[in-house]
Amino acid sequence: MDLWLARSCRGMPEPEIAQKSPFVCQEEARTVAWCACGRSASQPYCDGAHSREGTGLAPIVVKLDEAKTVAWCGCKRSGNAPYCDGTHSSL
Repeated sequence: MDLWLARSCRGMPEPEIAQKSPFVCQEEARTVAWCACGRSASQPYCDGAHSREGTGLAPIVVKLDEAKTVAWCGCKRSGNAPYCDGTHSSL
């Protein structure tokens, strides 16, 4: 069961769709917090909007061990969050 469907079944808050395509970013080796609520002004990264707005959602922290291109989920409904799995094409 994907993350979005699992949230819906358990009555968890539903994230906002930031965009219906991935955020493709050239990343350096670092630790990032991917926005899971869809409300960050710094997409695809968390800016704390989930706390300020009381969304009940939290970011997913990812440690990138090397520089690489990452396709971050923009619709916030990927079954492979925080990475894009193409779910946006069915929204």
